Amino acid sequence: MKKNKASTPCLGICSTTYGDNVCKGCKRFVHEVINWNKYAISEKELVNQRLEKFKLTVLDDRFSITNAELLAARLNEKGINFNDSLDPMTWIFDLLRAAGSQELDLSQFGILCHVDSDLADLKDQIYSEFLELSEAHYERYFLT
Repeated sequence: MKKNKASTPCLGICSTTYGDNVCKGCKRFVHEVINWNKYAISEKELVNQRLEKFKLTVLDDRFSITNAELLAARLNEKGINFNDSLDPMTWIFDLLRAAGSQELDLSQFGILCHVDSDLADLKDQIYSEFLELSEAHYERYFLT
């Protein structure tokens, strides 16, 4: 299914119901999760642009995409949910999330890893940094 910049980033594992100000799944803020269906398309796009920027920040130095068409085809083939209207680099986040603890040959997806690290450790670092960026943004602009 073709997505757009206003498509929900929800992963179905919301932690805001447990009191988190930033969802540990999609990294949206609690008020964004609660009000998502009331947002105008432009508001949803702003949220997705922020999340896209944060993903790029944590992924850009670690990976490069050698073949975006191959990546999209392999994600579709494997039934992995990704937003095809966002920068293909962000699709790496979706691949890593969907893979869980499975071993991945990133080259089969048209991805080159620039870090000599165990993929499980790298995933943990990426998730942690993405959450830290989102929490810092929330604390700076939304906590009073």
